[in-house]
Amino acid sequence: MMTIKTKENASLLMAFVSAFIVAIVMAACDIVWWLIAIVALGVFVVVSIFSLYLIKSYVAYKLKPIYSMVLSRHVPTNEIVDELKDKHVENISEELTAWADDNDREIARLKQNEAFRKQYLGNVAHELKTPIFNIQGYISTLLDGGLEDDLINRKYLERAEKSIDRLINIVNDLDTISKLENNMNQLKMTRFDIVALAKDIVEQLDIEAAKRNIKLSVKGADSLPSTFWVTADQHFVGQVLVNLITNSIHYGKEGGSTRIKFRDMMDKVLVEVEDTGVGISKDDMPRIFERFYRVDKSRSREQGGTGLGLAIVKHIVEAHGERITVRSEIGVGTTFAFPLKKEIATTK
Repeated sequence: MMTIKTKENASLLMAFVSAFIVAIVMAACDIVWWLIAIVALGVFVVVSIFSLYLIKSYVAYKLKPIYSMVLSRHVPTNEIVDELKDKHVENISEELTAWADDNDREIARLKQNEAFRKQYLGNVAHELKTPIFNIQGYISTLLDGGLEDDLINRKYLERAEKSIDRLINIVNDLDTISKLENNMNQLKMTRFDIVALAKDIVEQLDIEAAKRNIKLSVKGADSLPSTFWVTADQHFVGQVLVNLITNSIHYGKEGGSTRIKFRDMMDKVLVEVEDTGVGISKDDMPRIFERFYRVDKSRSREQGGTGLGLAIVKHIVEAHGERITVRSEIGVGTTFAFPLKKEIATTK
Protein backbone atom coordinates (compact mmCIF):
# COMPACT_ATOMS: atom_id res chain seq x y z
CA MET A 1 0.00 0.00 0.00
CA MET A 2 1.30 3.44 -0.96
CA THR A 3 2.51 5.87 1.70
CA ILE A 4 2.51 9.66 1.50
CA LYS A 5 6.25 10.21 1.39
CA THR A 6 6.82 7.71 -1.52
CA LYS A 7 4.40 9.21 -4.03
CA GLU A 8 7.29 10.40 -6.29
CA ASN A 9 8.90 6.94 -6.27
CA ALA A 10 5.54 5.38 -7.04
CA SER A 11 5.03 7.62 -10.11
CA LEU A 12 8.53 6.79 -11.39
CA LEU A 13 7.88 3.09 -10.93
CA MET A 14 4.65 3.30 -12.91
CA ALA A 15 6.40 5.24 -15.69
CA PHE A 16 9.26 2.72 -15.83
CA VAL A 17 6.86 -0.22 -16.04
CA SER A 18 4.87 1.50 -18.79
CA ALA A 19 8.00 2.34 -20.79
CA PHE A 20 9.31 -1.21 -20.37
CA ILE A 21 6.07 -2.69 -21.66
CA VAL A 22 6.06 -0.36 -24.67
CA ALA A 23 9.69 -1.24 -25.43
CA ILE A 24 8.92 -4.97 -25.35
CA VAL A 25 5.93 -4.55 -27.66
CA MET A 26 7.93 -2.45 -30.14
CA ALA A 27 10.84 -4.91 -30.04
CA ALA A 28 8.45 -7.73 -30.81
CA CYS A 29 7.37 -5.78 -33.90
CA ASP A 30 10.99 -5.57 -35.18
CA ILE A 31 11.20 -1.79 -34.78
CA VAL A 32 14.73 -0.30 -34.76
CA TRP A 33 16.33 0.10 -31.37
CA TRP A 34 16.80 3.88 -31.45
CA LEU A 35 13.11 4.43 -32.19
CA ILE A 36 12.22 2.06 -29.38
CA ALA A 37 14.45 4.07 -27.03
CA ILE A 38 12.90 7.40 -28.05
CA VAL A 39 9.32 6.16 -27.71
CA ALA A 40 10.04 4.40 -24.39
CA LEU A 41 11.66 7.56 -23.02
CA GLY A 42 8.69 9.62 -24.12
CA VAL A 43 6.26 7.18 -22.54
CA PHE A 44 8.34 7.21 -19.35
CA VAL A 45 8.25 11.01 -19.08
CA VAL A 46 4.56 11.37 -19.94
CA VAL A 47 3.44 8.55 -17.64
CA SER A 48 5.62 9.73 -14.74
CA ILE A 49 4.23 13.28 -14.95
CA PHE A 50 0.64 12.11 -15.35
CA SER A 51 0.84 9.51 -12.57
CA LEU A 52 2.49 12.02 -10.21
CA TYR A 53 -0.37 14.43 -10.90
CA LEU A 54 -2.95 11.73 -10.23
CA ILE A 55 -1.27 10.64 -7.00
CA LYS A 56 -0.96 14.22 -5.73
CA SER A 57 -4.61 14.86 -6.57
CA TYR A 58 -5.60 11.69 -4.72
CA VAL A 59 -3.53 12.65 -1.66
CA ALA A 60 -4.91 16.20 -1.72
CA TYR A 61 -8.44 14.80 -1.93
CA LYS A 62 -7.79 12.60 1.09
CA LEU A 63 -6.01 15.25 3.16
CA LYS A 64 -8.29 18.22 2.48
CA PRO A 65 -11.00 17.24 5.00
CA ILE A 66 -8.28 16.20 7.46
CA TYR A 67 -6.57 19.58 7.34
CA SER A 68 -9.96 21.26 7.63
CA MET A 69 -10.60 19.22 10.77
CA VAL A 70 -7.23 20.16 12.26
CA LEU A 71 -7.42 23.85 11.37
CA SER A 72 -10.97 24.15 12.69
CA ARG A 73 -9.59 23.23 16.12
CA HIS A 74 -6.81 25.85 15.88
CA VAL A 75 -4.10 23.23 16.34
CA PRO A 76 -0.65 24.02 14.80
CA THR A 77 -0.03 21.53 12.02
CA ASN A 78 3.55 20.94 13.16
CA GLU A 79 2.15 19.23 16.27
CA ILE A 80 0.80 16.36 14.21
CA VAL A 81 3.40 16.18 11.40
CA ASP A 82 5.42 13.56 13.25
CA GLU A 83 2.26 11.54 13.78
CA LEU A 84 1.55 11.55 10.03
CA LYS A 85 4.97 10.28 8.99
CA ASP A 86 5.03 6.73 7.67
CA LYS A 87 1.23 6.55 7.86
CA HIS A 88 -0.87 5.11 5.06
CA VAL A 89 -3.17 7.59 3.38
CA GLU A 90 -6.18 5.40 4.01
CA ASN A 91 -5.33 5.21 7.74
CA ILE A 92 -4.67 8.89 8.36
CA SER A 93 -8.34 9.86 8.21
CA GLU A 94 -9.30 7.18 10.73
CA GLU A 95 -6.46 8.06 13.09
CA LEU A 96 -7.11 11.80 12.93
CA THR A 97 -10.83 11.23 13.42
CA ALA A 98 -10.00 9.27 16.56
CA TRP A 99 -7.63 12.06 17.60
CA ALA A 100 -10.37 14.64 17.01
CA ASP A 101 -12.84 12.62 19.10
CA ASP A 102 -10.33 12.41 21.95
CA ASN A 103 -9.68 16.12 21.59
CA ASP A 104 -13.41 16.88 21.74
CA ARG A 105 -13.80 14.76 24.86
CA GLU A 106 -10.87 16.53 26.52
CA ILE A 107 -12.31 19.94 25.62
CA ALA A 108 -15.69 18.91 27.03
CA ARG A 109 -14.02 17.73 30.24
CA LEU A 110 -12.09 20.99 30.59
CA LYS A 111 -15.26 23.01 29.99
CA GLN A 112 -17.06 20.97 32.63
CA ASN A 113 -14.20 21.54 35.08
CA GLU A 114 -14.23 25.25 34.30
CA ALA A 115 -17.98 25.43 34.89
CA PHE A 116 -17.54 23.56 38.17
CA ARG A 117 -14.72 25.92 39.20
CA LYS A 118 -16.85 28.99 38.49
CA GLN A 119 -19.80 27.54 40.39
CA TYR A 120 -17.54 26.55 43.27
CA LEU A 121 -15.97 30.01 43.53
CA GLY A 122 -19.41 31.59 43.35
CA ASN A 123 -20.66 29.37 46.18
CA VAL A 124 -17.59 30.12 48.31
CA ALA A 125 -18.03 33.86 47.78
CA HIS A 126 -21.71 33.63 48.69
CA GLU A 127 -21.10 31.58 51.82
CA LEU A 128 -18.35 33.89 53.05
CA LYS A 129 -20.21 37.05 52.14
CA THR A 130 -23.19 36.38 54.43
CA PRO A 131 -21.32 36.20 57.78
CA ILE A 132 -18.94 39.00 56.73
CA PHE A 133 -21.84 41.35 55.98
CA ASN A 134 -23.46 40.33 59.26
CA ILE A 135 -20.30 41.19 61.19
CA GLN A 136 -20.02 44.48 59.34
CA GLY A 137 -23.62 45.35 60.25
CA TYR A 138 -23.16 44.47 63.92
CA ILE A 139 -19.97 46.55 64.20
CA SER A 140 -21.60 49.51 62.43
CA THR A 141 -24.50 49.38 64.88
CA LEU A 142 -22.11 49.38 67.82
CA LEU A 143 -20.11 52.27 66.39
CA ASP A 144 -23.29 54.26 65.80
CA GLY A 145 -24.04 54.34 69.52
CA GLY A 146 -24.81 50.76 70.43
CA LEU A 147 -21.74 50.56 72.63
CA GLU A 148 -23.38 52.91 75.13
CA ASP A 149 -26.22 50.43 75.73
CA ASP A 150 -25.06 47.36 77.65
CA LEU A 151 -27.94 45.20 76.41
CA ILE A 152 -27.40 46.11 72.76
CA ASN A 153 -23.62 45.84 72.72
CA ARG A 154 -23.65 42.40 74.35
CA LYS A 155 -26.34 41.09 71.99
CA TYR A 156 -24.55 42.34 68.90
CA LEU A 157 -21.15 41.15 70.08
CA GLU A 158 -22.59 37.69 70.62
CA ARG A 159 -24.09 37.75 67.12
CA ALA A 160 -20.76 38.89 65.66
CA GLU A 161 -19.02 36.06 67.51
CA LYS A 162 -21.49 33.57 66.05
CA SER A 163 -20.81 34.88 62.52
CA ILE A 164 -17.05 34.66 63.13
CA ASP A 165 -17.44 31.04 64.28
CA ARG A 166 -19.35 30.34 61.07
CA LEU A 167 -16.53 31.86 59.01
CA ILE A 168 -13.97 29.74 60.84
CA ASN A 169 -16.04 26.59 60.26
CA ILE A 170 -16.35 27.32 56.53
CA VAL A 171 -12.61 27.96 56.15
CA ASN A 172 -11.72 24.83 58.13
CA ASP A 173 -14.08 22.68 56.07
CA LEU A 174 -12.74 24.12 52.81
CA ASP A 175 -9.20 23.42 54.00
CA THR A 176 -10.12 19.83 54.85
CA ILE A 177 -11.65 19.20 51.42
CA SER A 178 -8.68 20.81 49.66
CA LYS A 179 -6.19 18.63 51.53
CA LEU A 180 -8.20 15.48 50.91
CA GLU A 181 -8.44 16.23 47.18
CA ASN A 182 -4.73 16.95 46.88
CA ASN A 183 -3.65 13.99 49.04
CA MET A 184 -1.95 16.37 51.45
CA ASN A 185 -3.40 14.43 54.34
CA GLN A 186 -1.92 10.97 54.35
CA LEU A 187 -4.29 8.59 56.10
CA LYS A 188 -2.88 7.20 59.33
CA MET A 189 -4.23 3.67 59.33
CA THR A 190 -4.61 2.09 62.77
CA ARG A 191 -6.64 -0.70 64.36
CA PHE A 192 -9.44 0.46 66.62
CA ASP A 193 -12.85 -0.50 67.97
CA ILE A 194 -15.39 1.34 65.79
CA VAL A 195 -18.16 0.82 68.35
CA ALA A 196 -16.09 2.44 71.10
CA LEU A 197 -15.32 5.38 68.81
CA ALA A 198 -19.01 5.83 67.97
CA LYS A 199 -19.88 5.73 71.69
CA ASP A 200 -17.36 8.49 72.47
CA ILE A 201 -18.73 10.70 69.69
CA VAL A 202 -22.35 10.17 70.75
CA GLU A 203 -21.43 11.22 74.29
CA GLN A 204 -19.87 14.41 72.90
CA LEU A 205 -22.97 15.25 70.85
CA ASP A 206 -25.54 14.17 73.41
CA ILE A 207 -26.04 17.69 74.82
CA GLU A 208 -26.66 19.13 71.36
CA ALA A 209 -29.14 16.36 70.58
CA ALA A 210 -30.92 16.94 73.88
CA LYS A 211 -31.75 20.50 72.80
CA ARG A 212 -34.10 19.01 70.21
CA ASN A 213 -35.07 16.05 72.39
CA ILE A 214 -33.37 13.62 69.99
CA LYS A 215 -32.14 10.34 71.44
CA LEU A 216 -28.73 9.08 70.29
CA SER A 217 -27.79 5.41 70.65
CA VAL A 218 -25.02 3.05 69.58
CA LYS A 219 -25.76 -0.61 69.04
CA GLY A 220 -23.39 -2.77 71.10
CA ALA A 221 -22.04 0.12 73.20
CA ASP A 222 -22.95 -1.67 76.44
CA SER A 223 -20.56 -4.57 75.85
CA LEU A 224 -17.14 -3.18 75.01
CA PRO A 225 -14.71 -4.16 73.60
CA SER A 226 -16.89 -5.13 70.68
CA THR A 227 -16.22 -7.59 67.88
CA PHE A 228 -16.18 -4.78 65.32
CA TRP A 229 -12.54 -3.78 64.96
CA VAL A 230 -11.48 -1.97 61.80
CA THR A 231 -8.32 -0.65 60.14
CA ALA A 232 -8.77 2.98 59.11
CA ASP A 233 -7.80 6.53 59.97
CA GLN A 234 -9.47 6.93 63.36
CA HIS A 235 -9.45 10.73 63.25
CA PHE A 236 -11.13 10.98 59.86
CA VAL A 237 -13.62 8.17 60.54
CA GLY A 238 -14.51 10.05 63.71
CA GLN A 239 -15.12 13.16 61.61
CA VAL A 240 -17.41 11.16 59.31
CA LEU A 241 -19.47 10.03 62.30
CA VAL A 242 -19.56 13.56 63.76
CA ASN A 243 -20.77 15.03 60.47
CA LEU A 244 -23.42 12.36 59.91
CA ILE A 245 -24.75 12.45 63.48
CA THR A 246 -24.73 16.27 63.56
CA ASN A 247 -26.58 16.28 60.25
CA SER A 248 -29.20 13.94 61.68
CA ILE A 249 -29.66 16.23 64.69
CA HIS A 250 -30.09 19.34 62.53
CA TYR A 251 -32.55 17.71 60.15
CA GLY A 252 -34.17 15.29 62.58
CA LYS A 253 -37.62 15.57 64.07
CA GLU A 254 -37.89 16.86 67.60
CA GLY A 255 -38.43 13.89 69.85
CA GLY A 256 -36.91 11.58 67.22
CA SER A 257 -33.86 9.36 67.37
CA THR A 258 -30.53 8.63 65.69
CA ARG A 259 -29.03 5.17 65.89
CA ILE A 260 -25.55 3.97 64.90
CA LYS A 261 -25.50 0.32 63.88
CA PHE A 262 -22.88 -2.13 62.64
CA ARG A 263 -23.12 -5.15 60.36
CA ASP A 264 -20.59 -7.94 59.87
CA MET A 265 -19.84 -8.29 56.14
CA MET A 266 -17.13 -10.96 56.14
CA ASP A 267 -13.96 -8.91 55.59
CA LYS A 268 -15.65 -5.56 56.23
CA VAL A 269 -17.80 -3.79 58.80
CA LEU A 270 -20.78 -1.81 57.51
CA VAL A 271 -21.39 1.33 59.58
CA GLU A 272 -24.93 2.75 59.44
CA VAL A 273 -26.21 6.07 60.82
CA GLU A 274 -30.00 5.88 60.88
CA ASP A 275 -32.33 8.72 61.86
CA THR A 276 -36.06 9.33 62.07
CA GLY A 277 -35.87 12.75 60.43
CA VAL A 278 -37.80 14.46 57.67
CA GLY A 279 -36.17 12.40 54.93
CA ILE A 280 -34.65 13.46 51.60
CA SER A 281 -36.65 13.81 48.40
CA LYS A 282 -35.70 11.94 45.21
CA ASP A 283 -34.92 15.26 43.53
CA ASP A 284 -32.41 16.21 46.23
CA MET A 285 -30.85 12.77 46.60
CA PRO A 286 -28.36 12.97 43.68
CA ARG A 287 -26.95 16.30 44.94
CA ILE A 288 -26.65 15.87 48.70
CA PHE A 289 -22.88 15.26 48.52
CA GLU A 290 -22.24 18.40 46.46
CA ARG A 291 -20.40 21.24 48.16
CA PHE A 292 -22.68 23.90 49.65
CA TYR A 293 -25.81 22.03 48.60
CA ARG A 294 -28.51 22.12 51.25
CA VAL A 295 -31.82 20.30 51.32
CA ASP A 296 -33.27 22.88 53.72
CA LYS A 297 -31.20 26.05 53.29
CA SER A 298 -32.85 28.11 56.02
CA ARG A 299 -32.59 25.41 58.68
CA SER A 300 -28.98 24.63 57.79
CA ARG A 301 -27.87 28.23 58.21
CA GLU A 302 -29.85 28.60 61.43
CA GLN A 303 -27.98 25.60 62.83
CA GLY A 304 -24.63 27.02 61.68
CA GLY A 305 -24.06 24.44 58.95
CA THR A 306 -21.49 25.19 56.26
CA GLY A 307 -23.03 23.05 53.54
CA LEU A 308 -19.78 21.08 53.33
CA GLY A 309 -20.37 18.34 55.90
CA LEU A 310 -21.58 15.62 53.54
CA ALA A 311 -19.00 16.57 50.89
CA ILE A 312 -16.27 15.99 53.49
CA VAL A 313 -17.87 12.68 54.47
CA LYS A 314 -17.79 11.52 50.84
CA HIS A 315 -14.14 12.55 50.39
CA ILE A 316 -13.03 10.76 53.56
CA VAL A 317 -14.86 7.53 52.76
CA GLU A 318 -13.50 7.52 49.21
CA ALA A 319 -9.99 8.22 50.53
CA HIS A 320 -10.34 4.86 52.32
CA GLY A 321 -11.18 3.23 49.00
CA GLU A 322 -14.83 2.77 49.97
CA ARG A 323 -18.18 4.22 48.91
CA ILE A 324 -20.92 5.83 50.98
CA THR A 325 -24.56 5.09 50.20
CA VAL A 326 -27.81 6.66 51.33
CA ARG A 327 -31.42 5.58 51.42
CA SER A 328 -34.24 7.81 52.54
CA GLU A 329 -38.00 8.14 52.71
CA ILE A 330 -39.86 11.39 53.20
CA GLY A 331 -41.42 11.55 56.67
CA VAL A 332 -39.70 8.32 57.78
CA GLY A 333 -35.97 9.06 57.94
CA THR A 334 -32.57 8.62 56.32
CA THR A 335 -29.79 6.06 56.62
CA PHE A 336 -26.19 6.65 55.57
CA ALA A 337 -23.95 3.57 55.28
CA PHE A 338 -20.27 2.99 54.52
CA PRO A 339 -17.96 -0.04 54.90
CA LEU A 340 -14.56 -0.21 56.58
CA LYS A 341 -11.90 -2.92 56.45
CA LYS A 342 -12.47 -5.41 59.25
CA GLU A 343 -9.78 -6.63 61.64
CA ILE A 344 -9.86 -9.47 64.13
CA ALA A 345 -10.81 -8.21 67.60
CA THR A 346 -8.26 -8.37 70.37
CA THR A 347 -9.11 -8.75 74.02
CA LYS A 348 -7.04 -7.78 77.02
